[in-house]
Amino acid sequence: MNPLPELLARRLARPAAILGDGVSGRAMAAALAAAGRAFAVYDARGANPRFAAEEAGRHDLALLSPGFAQNHPWVLAARRAGCLCLGELDFAALLWDGPAVAVTGTNGKTTLTEFLAFAHKRAGRNAVACGNIGLPLTTVASDAAVAAAGLLPVVEVSSFQAEDLRHFAPEAVLWTNLDEDHLDRHGDMESYFRAKHKLVERLLPAGILVVGQSVVDHARALGIELPPETVVARSEDVAGAVPDGSAFDTWPQRENWALARRYWEARGLPVAALEEAARLFRPAPHRLRKVAEAGLVEFWNDSKGTNFHATLAALAGFDCPVRWIGGGKWKGGDLRRFAERLAPRIERAHLVGETGPELLGLLRELGKPCELHPTLEEATVAAGRDPAAVRTAVLLSPGFASLDMFRGYAERGLVFERAAQGLALRAA
Repeated sequence: MNPLPELLARRLARPAAILGDGVSGRAMAAALAAAGRAFAVYDARGANPRFAAEEAGRHDLALLSPGFAQNHPWVLAARRAGCLCLGELDFAALLWDGPAVAVTGTNGKTTLTEFLAFAHKRAGRNAVACGNIGLPLTTVASDAAVAAAGLLPVVEVSSFQAEDLRHFAPEAVLWTNLDEDHLDRHGDMESYFRAKHKLVERLLPAGILVVGQSVVDHARALGIELPPETVVARSEDVAGAVPDGSAFDTWPQRENWALARRYWEARGLPVAALEEAARLFRPAPHRLRKVAEAGLVEFWNDSKGTNFHATLAALAGFDCPVRWIGGGKWKGGDLRRFAERLAPRIERAHLVGETGPELLGLLRELGKPCELHPTLEEATVAAGRDPAAVRTAVLLSPGFASLDMFRGYAERGLVFERAAQGLALRAA
């Protein structure tokens, strides 16, 4: 590991406070340990579950996991005690002196991050997908051998990570789209937009900024000017240029292809290499893929559809009746408006989780058949048990987070797949 920069070193005469013992917290702890520096980890479920004035007074540096909002009592206690507070991405940026590409947006950012890293590698540039995707930038930045190899980190950045950025400065930003999400944390759409807009403010001079049309629309509505050199990527502009048979040859992914294509062109890279990468690329699981069939009933897993925009985008790709499975942990947003936009696109609804009862009432008001189920397995069985006279989709695209019932969207998706495959076996 390279020597710590002066800004960090002078704040580490006393142990650092690491708030949160998740993936980001553990990455920062490992980086400090590798540098021979002391730290204490505070986590509500860990060995140090309290962090108030007394604890904060023992530290000069507080390193924040993304789950800690700027108004969290622990963060406020650290600031009042005079601590320098850094999010994981800013901490990593102080360790990393190479280039980086940032990908953000309400939806599509994980797939786009993975694809750009894959495409760069296919084109001969060493790259890695990291950030909110599960591999912290800190882990990449604290490996001196990796830095010496000229690696390009393609960093997925959530609004939680972006909201207080001060040091992370990417050479390119790709902002896929913007719609209602995480309003339980940000409060309103303007605050959510401005959190992501921090990446635009941090973009290096002469850097590349590629945005989707919805980002332009929200910026205009909020009176926020995007840089004049902003490249706007519209899916209709590249509709005839999506590689056949690729993961981007469906509606929700065409927006990602448009952004990738415009970014690639802005960098002056050969489009043929990007097209070849697209034909070979396979998205990670739980992102709108068919997982089973029982007669004319198809089962589609889109467990990563954790907000309204993702669910509506998934539904736009179906030209057959859809039995929708949805509901989960509330993240804010206009639930009635979502129900109104959802109802015309589905045959019926099978609801689960924290938001299930309210959705049940709203959809019934709209005259849509729906049922509430105590478990996802029961919802899947109920959605798939009736035979279909025409091709019909059972779609898990919940529109909400999974943490009211599961450890994450992946576990939720696996539960759905097992239930769906069981129905398919019985039908066979």
